[in-house]
Amino acid sequence: MNHIRAVTVVVLLAALCALTGCGNKPAENAAGLRPAVLSAERENRPLTIGFSIATATFIIERWNKDLKVFAGAARELGAEVIVQLSAGGVQEQISQINYMVNQNIDILVVIGHDTGLISGAIRQVKEAGIPVIAYDRLIQGVPLDAYVSFDSREVGREYGRALVKVVPVGRYLVVNGSIHDVNSAEISIGLHEIIDPYINSGSVRVVKEFWLEEWSRDEALEKIGEILRERVDFDAIACGNDAIASAAIQLLAERRLAGRVAVVGQDADLINCQYIVEGTQLMTVYKPIGLLGVRAAQLAVSLAKGEKLPAPDSYAENGSGMQIPSYLEKVVAINSNNIDAVIRDGFHSREDVYRLINE
Repeated sequence: MNHIRAVTVVVLLAALCALTGCGNKPAENAAGLRPAVLSAERENRPLTIGFSIATATFIIERWNKDLKVFAGAARELGAEVIVQLSAGGVQEQISQINYMVNQNIDILVVIGHDTGLISGAIRQVKEAGIPVIAYDRLIQGVPLDAYVSFDSREVGREYGRALVKVVPVGRYLVVNGSIHDVNSAEISIGLHEIIDPYINSGSVRVVKEFWLEEWSRDEALEKIGEILRERVDFDAIACGNDAIASAAIQLLAERRLAGRVAVVGQDADLINCQYIVEGTQLMTVYKPIGLLGVRAAQLAVSLAKGEKLPAPDSYAENGSGMQIPSYLEKVVAINSNNIDAVIRDGFHSREDVYRLINE
C-alpha cells in the first residue's frame, strides 16, 4: 500500500490525544476504525471535518477553488478541516479515510476517486457513527447523509444546446470523462437528450464516443490524438471537462483546425475562458463553486451537530435502497456573449480572461 501522504489544513494532535486518552483508545472495529467519540467528549474541542479528495483530479484548477471556498466557509462556522489528498487511487483514498476517522473527525466529506469501489469504506465510516457527504460525485451502493453537487445531466444538455445551434448538421466526436465517475454518464445522458433527435434524423453523426479512464488531460491528448491521426473531418467535439477540451484544442491547433471545430467543456477553467474569447472554444459550463462550497460547509456543520437539514432540492438513487438528499446548484453556459459573467462573480479577473487577445 502506498505511503499515506496528507496535506493537513488543521490537525490538533495534542488536543486529540487528550480527548482520546492516547494510551486508552476505544476498541477498533473490523476495518481498523475506532467508533466515533461521544458528543460530550467533543464539547471541549472545535468541530472537525474530514475532507477526502481524489488527488488524481486535484491538479485540475477547479478542485483548488472548491477546497479554498469550503475550508474558508467551515472556519467561519467555527469548524476545523483536515484535508487528505490521495494520489495513489482508490486504495490510498480508503487508507486516508481510515486515518481521518481515527483522528475522531465529526463528519466526512468525500470527492471519490471511484464512486463504486469506495462504497465499502464509506459503509465502515457510517458504522463508526460518522455522517458522510458525497461532494460532487455520488458514491454508489451505500446510504449517505447528503449529496452536494451540480446537475450533471443539465451540463450535458448545455453541451448539446450549444453544439446543435452552431452545428445542426455535421460529424461529432464525444470524449466523456472518467468511466469511474457517475457524473460522466449523467453528462452523456444529458447530451444525448438534445442531440439524439438530430442523430435520428440523420443530420448529426456521432463518429466516435468513448470514456477516459481518468479525468486526465494527458490521457485525452493520447486518445484524441490517435483518432485525429486517422481522420480530422470532425465538425464538433464534446469534452467531459475543460482539461479534456484544452487537450482537444491543442491537437486541433497543431493541425490548423482550432476555431474551425466547435469544442465544448465544463468548469470554466481560465485557459478555456481565454479560448472562448479568442474563438477556439465554443462554450464552457460554469459552475458557481462559491455557492457549492459554502452550502457544503453549512450542511457538514449542521450534520455534525445533529441538526435537521434544510429540505433538499431533490433525491438521488445510488443503489443503496435509500433516497439520498441532494443539494444541487445551477450551472451556466458561458460563451463569447456572456463571458463576463465569470468576471462579475470574481471567478477570474478581466485581465486574465482577455490576456491572450491583449498580448
